Amino acid sequence: MFKKLSTPVVSAAVLVAAAAAALSPASASASASAVSAPLSSARVALHFDLAKGQTPENIALAPGGAAYVTLAAGRQIAEVSPKGTIRILATLPKPADGGVHTPVLGFPLTVGIVRAHDGTLYFLYATGTPDLTGVWRLRPGGAPQRIAALPADGLPNGLALDPRAHTLYVTDSVLGTIWSLPTTGGTPTAWSTAPELASAGFLGANGLKIHNGAVWATNLDKGTVLRIPILRDGRAGSVRTEATGLPGIDDFAFTGHGDQLLAALNGPSEVALVQPDGSHSIVLNAADGLQNPTSIALRGDTAYVLSAAYVTAKDPNLILAHLND
Repeated sequence: MFKKLSTPVVSAAVLVAAAAAALSPASASASASAVSAPLSSARVALHFDLAKGQTPENIALAPGGAAYVTLAAGRQIAEVSPKGTIRILATLPKPADGGVHTPVLGFPLTVGIVRAHDGTLYFLYATGTPDLTGVWRLRPGGAPQRIAALPADGLPNGLALDPRAHTLYVTDSVLGTIWSLPTTGGTPTAWSTAPELASAGFLGANGLKIHNGAVWATNLDKGTVLRIPILRDGRAGSVRTEATGLPGIDDFAFTGHGDQLLAALNGPSEVALVQPDGSHSIVLNAADGLQNPTSIALRGDTAYVLSAAYVTAKDPNLILAHLND
């Protein structure tokens, strides 16, 4: 059942992201043209309800046009139909203490989400309590179930699935760690604790993707994109910094042109196109409707950009844009 959130919880989310924006350097390209390649024809396709805690944090696309979204402040998993209808699939239990001990943020939130080929959803829940924090699974028609506990003093944030290895990877933004675990669940392994993943006072390792035999992650505080090779035995290789100077970088998605990617810059309300050499340009901004973007996904030549409106406190939304060749 849909549970309405109280105003203080939503306000907490706004204050948290405001702090993140304050810690990040100001963007030097906020006035960049929003119609530059490779994105064009941007439009707001769906408005979420901030008063109900509908702060969309992460997205996973499915065949047929549906999208699965974590609504962070609402502690919910939602399905968005191709016509824009929102259906709540699950509301996670509220921790006994209300989530006030969730590290850094002070409120419980659903975070990263991925979808397996069989329709199973895997997602993260951070509460600051040992009984709820961790990796959760939701099978089609089923009920949410925690399959792996993660440290209550950490903040699981980004989630990626390697279907060939049946492995999940998780970024912890507080502990500066990437965890790995089998899709069947169990005890996670600290796959990488490289210093490049650590925060600089707020949130560190954040967005996460598997690409060309490596784990790619962002560091929100440091404004960086990192690449960590997956070695033959499954262990983490040496970290390489692929891009810098991306303030408030959250989630990202590869465009299909090698290592080129699109990155959501939360605080500045921008989307950057990051080239393989690390250079970047701004291709969407607040003029397109961005309200602190948190997640990006691609389906064919369509880019899906979620905005949680943490700082702006208005119009959390889903923007669709055309990806040009």
